[in-house]
Amino acid sequence: MSDLLFNAMYLLHLISVVLVALYGVHRLVLLREWLGVRRRRGGVAAVPDEVPVVTVQLPLYNEEAVAERLIAAAGALSWPLDRLEIQVLDDSTDGTREVVDQGVARLTARGVTASVLRRPSRKGYKAGALAAGLEEARGDYIAVFDADFIPPSDFLLKTMPRFTSPGIGMVQARWGFLNDETSLVTGVQALTLSAHFDIEHATRHAGGRFFNFNGTAGVWRKEAIIGAGGWRADTLTEDLDLSYRAQMAGWRLAYYGECVVPSELPPTLTDFISQQQRWTKGASQTAVKVLPRLLSTALPRRVKVEAIFHLLGGLGWVAGAVATVTLWPALMVHGTRAASLAWIPGVAALTGSCGAILFYYTVYAFTEPRTRHLVRYVPMIPLVCIGVAPFLARAAVQGFFQSHGEFKRTPKYGTSKDTATRETAGAGRATFGRAMVAFVLLVATACPMLFALDTLALYAIPLALAVPAGYLLTGAILARESRFAGECAPSSLDPFAR
Repeated sequence: MSDLLFNAMYLLHLISVVLVALYGVHRLVLLREWLGVRRRRGGVAAVPDEVPVVTVQLPLYNEEAVAERLIAAAGALSWPLDRLEIQVLDDSTDGTREVVDQGVARLTARGVTASVLRRPSRKGYKAGALAAGLEEARGDYIAVFDADFIPPSDFLLKTMPRFTSPGIGMVQARWGFLNDETSLVTGVQALTLSAHFDIEHATRHAGGRFFNFNGTAGVWRKEAIIGAGGWRADTLTEDLDLSYRAQMAGWRLAYYGECVVPSELPPTLTDFISQQQRWTKGASQTAVKVLPRLLSTALPRRVKVEAIFHLLGGLGWVAGAVATVTLWPALMVHGTRAASLAWIPGVAALTGSCGAILFYYTVYAFTEPRTRHLVRYVPMIPLVCIGVAPFLARAAVQGFFQSHGEFKRTPKYGTSKDTATRETAGAGRATFGRAMVAFVLLVATACPMLFALDTLALYAIPLALAVPAGYLLTGAILARESRFAGECAPSSLDPFAR
């Protein structure tokens, strides 16, 4: 019975490392395409002669630290006042309500058309708020900004000309980051998110494949939202869901990376994991909802293949987590010293994938001037990915079997490179139990490292060190955040903070 169990674990291990390796290969394919695409960046287009009415929607829920900043930035957008409408979709239950009312009053006093929409309940969460606002919006185009974004005054001047044909349903801008060098946590986020926009969005858009609205810093054609079935709350990623439904309905989405909208990154690992869990679970829910129908259409194969990698990206977290926790049981299949040969399949696939990911981000960071200052965070990306994989894997699996779910907002602190945090970190949300999970996995995955040393499997030592190091890093940061919750600013919770 034990032999059967261990053989099953070994088979599971091999399957998981193959999936991880596929993820690495896909990164390299995207990188190769991006190196060609980046040379074909579009120029500046002119604003259309007939200026359309644009409604700017600002969905808020208990964002007292950043609401005033967002409303002021929206009111400063360069666009004819008679062609601009601002909707603050405020579901708040705290002091944010007063901040919103005061901010909107200041705008209306300047002649800006601005209003506050409040619902009796948070039904549908952000999707419900956007849908309610859409019913009253007078604009033919809908711009959306989350609370932690600061739209530049020329945002509409840059994005609206990108609606070059009636078939374009949405234009997505690139995210910029106010606190990208605050700590290891924000540095890794900034680098990976920058690659998401510059490589993934750019190549998918240029190659005629599906990509997505990121929920903020973009403009929708109102007709496209309605034609695709409107905002729906049956997934945690209403933006991804609407994007795929719109593209399957025949609308084209456009990405314009030359327009950058500054934003605030989650400053704690706790908040980062919570945000990623929502995104990962929502992507799985969207895959279950739209992927079967998409695969049955007559769309080109390249569109279907990329959609599989995109929507099922959560399986990469599942595979990564399984690969690390099954490494030691897999080795026990073959005994003691002779088992060094058992490392070969797993080590080759995992090391190759980690190498591909390091190569992907290194080439990107050095090639893209806007992210060159983040290159020092590249070596830490595999460690952070290893450490958070079990938590995101759980969210991915839940998404395949659960629809809906609670939309847990990511806390905003109003941080920037030049200002101190106005709110102490809610790091207590990272329960000490989550840190303990990371430490348990540290102990479990340290065994293969000792085994590699004992069997002189020197080629396996780098990987054997990286896995427990990833769990050690995650556990240490989470434990520190839990210990100092409410006592210090978010940036100082990270032991690697500057």
